[in-house]
Amino acid sequence: MTYSARAPGARSCGVWSLEGEGPRRYPASMIEMTERQRKARPYIRAWLWFAAFLVFIMVIVGGATRLTDSGLSITEWQPLLGAIPPLTEADWLAAFEKYKLIPEYSLVNQGMSLEEFKFIYWWEWAHRFLGRFIGLVMIVPFLFFWATHRIEPRLTPRLVTLILLGGLQGALGWYMVKSGLVERVDVSQYRLAAHLTLATVILGAIVWTALGVGGAPRHPPQDRRGWAAFGLAALILLQVAAGGFVAGLDAGMGYNTWPLMDGQWMPKGLLIMQPVWRNFFENAMTVQFDHRLIAYIVALCAALYVWRVQSRAAYAVFIAVLLQVGLGIWTLLAQVPLHLGLSHQGGAMVVFASAIWVMHEALSRQAAVRLQPVTI
Repeated sequence: MTYSARAPGARSCGVWSLEGEGPRRYPASMIEMTERQRKARPYIRAWLWFAAFLVFIMVIVGGATRLTDSGLSITEWQPLLGAIPPLTEADWLAAFEKYKLIPEYSLVNQGMSLEEFKFIYWWEWAHRFLGRFIGLVMIVPFLFFWATHRIEPRLTPRLVTLILLGGLQGALGWYMVKSGLVERVDVSQYRLAAHLTLATVILGAIVWTALGVGGAPRHPPQDRRGWAAFGLAALILLQVAAGGFVAGLDAGMGYNTWPLMDGQWMPKGLLIMQPVWRNFFENAMTVQFDHRLIAYIVALCAALYVWRVQSRAAYAVFIAVLLQVGLGIWTLLAQVPLHLGLSHQGGAMVVFASAIWVMHEALSRQAAVRLQPVTI
């Protein structure tokens, strides 16, 4: 017989499977759980999907904070007290005076009114407040599920990791903001790209975890389809990081033509900086060129994958990539208006989440081939 769950006090039993040369024992830790844990699975999945949605919104709000030049409006980091915005006129004036001390005010926004300051302050405050709210959404339900023994043992370390990644993202966000408070009028593109990339990783990790709750076991890539799915997700993550450098350098504000760039397929000046490696991170022309090139490669890889696999997840990522490429071209030609810039950033999250679905599908199928439950 096969066992899919283990009730309290039940005897441990594994599931046998065949893999060519003979029977193999399915790991007992993968199937042992209480009835309470089994019934909690739909609620845990719903919690994780809600958290993923909040992270998606967080990325869009972060993009709005950047595109409205609001990211440096709050010049200090108070993880707890910072949740309370200025409540009186005196509080607003005090916050404004702190902002006046940084280079962005003196060199870019000299003469800004208090009302104009409030506009950028609220964007940054909303971004930080949403981050705090996501932290509560992750921590409070986790503590409840854990304290009531509703979390499967194998799931606990994954959920703890998600929470730790969220804390790391908050610290990285402040590290990014600090780079624009002293000698710059904007944040470091290196730190901005790292902040966006980690947000994408967190979104992907939540989606990956949600898909795995109650699903088939997954193993590291072992066949061509598994490696292709993993490679596609990695390539899309690289493209998100490249997009972070485009955003950090405002590279989308220039060379607003397509398919040619500066009137050429390969514009002059791509490697003008020395040493050469700096061009890939500090030269706005090179950064935009790389972002375009990686987009073409991603589209080609997604097309090849859906041609070979033809699954729902493969079609989803292919369609998402095509829409994202079209949206990126539109955003570039329009010189990055706010609504298109935010749509493009949100689209990147949809593409990566779709790639995680592709990887889940491929690695679950791979595991099913290797470990096939049989009746004994």
